[in-house]
This record gives sequence, C-alpha cells and structure tokens, in this order.
Amino acid sequence: MATIEMDNVECVSSSDGIEDEEIQSSVSSHPHPLHQFSSKPHNLVTSGLAPTSVHELLECPVCTNSMYPPIHQCHNGHTLCSTCKTRVHNRCPTCRQELGDIRCLALEKVAESLELPCKFYSLGCSEIFPYYSKLKHEAVCNFRPYSCPYAGSECAVTGDIPYLVAHLRDDHKVDMHTGCTFNHRYVKSNPREVENATWMLTVFHCFGQYFCLHFEAFQLGMAPVYMAFLRFMGDENDARNYSYSLEVGANGRKLIWEGTPRSIRDSHRKVRDSHDGLIIQRNMALFFSGGDRKELKLRVTGRIWKEQQNQDAGVCIPNLCS
Repeated sequence: MATIEMDNVECVSSSDGIEDEEIQSSVSSHPHPLHQFSSKPHNLVTSGLAPTSVHELLECPVCTNSMYPPIHQCHNGHTLCSTCKTRVHNRCPTCRQELGDIRCLALEKVAESLELPCKFYSLGCSEIFPYYSKLKHEAVCNFRPYSCPYAGSECAVTGDIPYLVAHLRDDHKVDMHTGCTFNHRYVKSNPREVENATWMLTVFHCFGQYFCLHFEAFQLGMAPVYMAFLRFMGDENDARNYSYSLEVGANGRKLIWEGTPRSIRDSHRKVRDSHDGLIIQRNMALFFSGGDRKELKLRVTGRIWKEQQNQDAGVCIPNLCS
C-alpha cells in the first residue's frame, strides 16, 4: 500500500504531567520479556507412541507442516499433504515416482487417535485437542500473538503487546504519548488531492494499556472522506472495558463520536471499511477548516475512559483518568 505523508502535522497531547520517556521505561521494564513468536508446534501428546516419531510421521516433507486429510502417498509409501501434492506436479519429492491418487488411510486413522497441545503452549495456553480440532482452536486462541497494528505497510511482525509497542516506537517511529486525552491538529495544503492510505498513527498509554489512534483520508465511493478511530492493543473482551470519544468542529458546529475501541485482533482495514469511527465528509471538513477552503485544518480532540461496573445499580459508570 502506498503511503502519502501529510504535508504538515502538529500533535499536542495531554500527557497529565508524564513525559514520553516513561513509556519507553514502561516497555523496557515490563515484567515479561519481549517476544517475537514462532509458530512451530510442540511435541504431540499421545498414548503408547513416542511423541517425536509420531510428529515426524505427520510432518509433510515439503512444507514441514502437520498433514491433515487427505494425506497422499506414493507407491513406495512416502507421504505428503494435499496442498504440496499439486506443488510437486504429482511427483513424490522423496523417490520421484508418480504419486497418483493413493490415500494413506492408515496415517489418517493414526492422526484421529492423537491429542495435541495448542502450538501456543509456551505462551500460556494449556488446552489439549484432538488432532483434527487443533487448527480450529489455534485460529482463535487467546494466547496467539498479535499482528503489528501499523497501517502504512504490510508489516509481518507478530508478538506480544510489549514487543509490538517497542516495535512501533523503534522501527515505525510512531509517536508515543501518555494520558487519556488528546488534542491533534491535522493540516494538509491541498485537501482535494485525497488518495487511499493518507494516514497517521499515534499510540497512547493510559490505565496501564495501549491504544492506537488512527487518522486517515481515503475515497469512500466517489467522495473523499476523513476518518479517525481507536484500536485497543489487546483482546476484544478487554477492549469492552473501555470507551472513547472523538470530537471535531469549528464555526459553531461540531461532530462527536463515542464508541468502544476495536481490538487490534481486527485488522486496520476491517475497522476502516466497517466505518466504525468518526467520519468527516470533505465538504464538512473544509467548513471546519474555515478561510478560503483551500487548506485542510482539522482539530480532533478526544478522551479515553474505563467503564466500571456499579455493583449496586448494575450499570457501568465511567472512570476518567486524572
């Protein structure tokens, strides 16, 4: 995705008297080390069979991933997964004999009898699953690593939250701020030159959590729009504990958005395309900019708060950071 930089951006963040250096200290002093994760599976859990030998039997010799039905074999008994069968042009990668359409039913039966740990076992998941249920669980496992929330490139980095915060700060040079309120001013000299991926990202640290504030311009159909939204650096269930508001306006008019931040489990594009945030049409943005409407000047303010459950009334009340 091509990136188009803003011509001039001023950022003023209410930091509640805490300097940015504290964010770096918070990341570096996190009680858990920073991790960039590997997805290699752990040993298999079986009864009566050596874990290592069974794992080797079910490992495709081409892609080295675990094999799932249909498992194919050549006339000499060498096996490989169905995905790799097409990649090797129907030739056995071990003996070079033609594969044909022979299924290894015995190995498929062996796989049915196995129970395996989640591949994110070392990250805290203690679940054990039948062989054929393992993949489905791992796709939604709460212990799976997070993807980098940076929207300006196809970044393939994954890791836990402290690792990703350090990655955003050091590798993507993202602005880091401490506090639950923000006051951003976005300026662009020619607002009519709006293309996809004109965007910005700022990370906020409050309530012991990290939040990503996105602001970008893109085409919505034939009309250019500006959009701001917040994502929570954590799981969806934890994101529901927080709310945020965004406000933009001038000349006696204003737009206000309130909502729950989306988890970074949801991709940046998914959140943007669902329009889950503050959307400002170009004509309204130019009206807020004032003047001769030849320059975009938007000031977006907002705050983040934590919802607290009132045990007596059974309702949530906001907890504003001081």
